Amino acid sequence: MAFRKQNGLKPLEKRAWLSSPTMHGPELQYMTEAFESNWMSTVGENIGVVESLITQRIGCGYAVALCSGTAALHLAVKLAGVKSGNRVFVSDMTFSATANAIMYEGGEPVFIDADRDTWNMDPAALERAFELYPAVKTVVIANLYGTPGKMTELCEIAHRHGAVVIEDAAESLGATYEGRQTGTFGDIAAISFNGNKIITGSCGGALLTNSKEAAHRARKWSTQAREDAAWYQHEELGYNYRMSNVVAGVVRGQLPYLEEHMAQKRAIYERYREGLRGLPVTMNPYEAAKAEPNFWLSCLLIDEKAMCPQERGDLEARYEGQSGKSCPTEIIEALARYNAEARPIWKPMHLQPFFRDKAFVSAGPGEDVGADIFRRGLCLPSDNKLTADRQERIMEIVRACFA
Repeated sequence: MAFRKQNGLKPLEKRAWLSSPTMHGPELQYMTEAFESNWMSTVGENIGVVESLITQRIGCGYAVALCSGTAALHLAVKLAGVKSGNRVFVSDMTFSATANAIMYEGGEPVFIDADRDTWNMDPAALERAFELYPAVKTVVIANLYGTPGKMTELCEIAHRHGAVVIEDAAESLGATYEGRQTGTFGDIAAISFNGNKIITGSCGGALLTNSKEAAHRARKWSTQAREDAAWYQHEELGYNYRMSNVVAGVVRGQLPYLEEHMAQKRAIYERYREGLRGLPVTMNPYEAAKAEPNFWLSCLLIDEKAMCPQERGDLEARYEGQSGKSCPTEIIEALARYNAEARPIWKPMHLQPFFRDKAFVSAGPGEDVGADIFRRGLCLPSDNKLTADRQERIMEIVRACFA
């Protein structure tokens, strides 16, 4: 169905993005230094500085700067010892890279449902998964949209069953749980500096660990597993995963602004939460007593009673507008019409065509929290350059969808 045009609303003069890079100036300085010194490849001062800054900021022992968060996840899976045919428990509500990294090593993902408190992996579902598959020795836990999962409980369950924990903190840089930085809960962790992240390098990521040996192995693998010889000697499979000195220059310039970006993102979340009161919606939740998200994306969940009919296929969606009701498809299309970018919640992995033959475990038979969040949720424009005035216009559009 076409969008129900709302009278009196005008498009935003400048597009409101979901989450775009915010540059400050030092990024260009460090990139220029790389250019002028001719250190343009995967060796140079910026790389070492970035690794040092990450370990200081997050509180981990070692950081290995890589070309992407996906590369970090892949090497984490490899370090965990996942072999062909090994089952691996993994968050169901996440970006596909989390699960793809398991497949790269021939592993078999078993998707674990989300809880309603955080939209992250449900501890009850993880416990049930170990009852069904007691031999599993690797668990990959993602922190969705910058919100920490119930990391203490999840890690306790995994370690009690003798499993290695890989923490996918790609979206949660700077977030804390029980006063502890995300990225330090996993035995191995990955962060991302992709173009839309809270800190960006245009691309890039890092593997985090407290093991000197694991860091050495990851760094070696990331540079084609070259041995310490005068010639190119290779005794194992390697990858071209190292971060370039140019990208590291961008990350180096960005990292000092993490707290500023987090504060801006929090303000956007709070304005949505206050400004949309009275509508039949809630914001993406977090455990206020334990968690401090980085508020990377502000998300909306529509009450069941306020959902208008909506159908989604693999590639298309449609809806039927009803008075006083709306749905993610309508709101996303409405915002796009008025020059603002919104997106659906991550489609759960067990619903993806590529992964539909993989096992899925929820807290109880017949439950599927992730599918319900996907059906009723959407990500709102959350760019940290979004002003209060422009955000108010976005909220007017959302309100109009429920008129």
